[in-house]
Amino acid sequence: MNPLRFGFLSTASIGRKNWKAIFHSGNGVVSAVASRDVQKSRAFIVDCQREFAFSQTPRAIGSYDELIASPDVDAIYFPLPTGLRKEWVVRAAAAGKHIVCEKPCAANLGELDEMLATCRKFKVQFMDGVMFMHSPRLARIRDILDDNQSVGPIRRISSAFSFNAGEDYFRTNIRADGTLEPAGCLGDLGWYSIRFALWALNWQLPHTVTGKTLSQSAATGGRTSTPLEFSGELFFAGGVSVEFYSSFLTGRQQWAHVSGQHGWLRLPDFVQPLNSYEPAFEVNEKIITLASDVKCPPDIDPFLRGHATAQDTQMWRNFASQVISGKLNEDWPMWAQQTQVVMEACLEAARRDAPVKIQPAARA
Repeated sequence: MNPLRFGFLSTASIGRKNWKAIFHSGNGVVSAVASRDVQKSRAFIVDCQREFAFSQTPRAIGSYDELIASPDVDAIYFPLPTGLRKEWVVRAAAAGKHIVCEKPCAANLGELDEMLATCRKFKVQFMDGVMFMHSPRLARIRDILDDNQSVGPIRRISSAFSFNAGEDYFRTNIRADGTLEPAGCLGDLGWYSIRFALWALNWQLPHTVTGKTLSQSAATGGRTSTPLEFSGELFFAGGVSVEFYSSFLTGRQQWAHVSGQHGWLRLPDFVQPLNSYEPAFEVNEKIITLASDVKCPPDIDPFLRGHATAQDTQMWRNFASQVISGKLNEDWPMWAQQTQVVMEACLEAARRDAPVKIQPAARA
């Protein structure tokens, strides 16, 4: 079976992690990397090949259009800034290229709907890059949430995802510029909290949301402001509620807690397992570990990504397998669309300083 050939549209630093994951996937290869400066493409390829070398060195390309037209590229990975992404995703999908898109997927819901409609029209696969959705840990958690005994019906979900970025970050990083990243920390970090809650509640959407931008970047030097610290709350039928906190100003944390009528479930590391070889979680004070036949080498930090059983590798392996099968996975674009709906409603609630209703059509 021929591996799926990925092109990277941009040399953003997050691509290095995904290069490693594709290398370990067993059914995918990176065949080309594009930048508007071909020297940047070459330098990126040299750096990545030094540690994780594909047998055929990927081509360096100095044009996004050339990458999209490349006959040796089956799928394109988009780590472009959110504010620039829609145009290129639409072009790539219309050219028959399958799409892996960083999150948040689009600057707004209208843009994402156009992206997904183009993917459907040209029968190409769309998936966003939320790696924990592909972890075997999630399947084990699903079993426990669905047994109706360990946790029971869910009443409340709480989560937080944050890191302290530092002052230089706010002056130079695109995540602090509202033109490129209009949702700021809500899109970069809150996307994960919203996704986890929607997944846990079997894709039921809330009827009402609230949001509060606690801190935002300064609108200086041609940059527009965007949230740096955000809290949100989601309200569902039957009195179920969700709270989340995302921040570029607070020390690193990535925990989620599910409270049910009979018990609780806690993940201290819901986005990226602290031990990516044997991820664990806690249910009613009992720690449950997913044992693996692949053990962490003694000289390696188990938090490090990029080995054959890690969730990031699983994500790329699953995507390649789906495309190779010739069938489209309709759930993946639905996950992205529902997360975008809720994220955008939270952002609107913060702007209005008032609750926002999510219309029944969006919740259908």
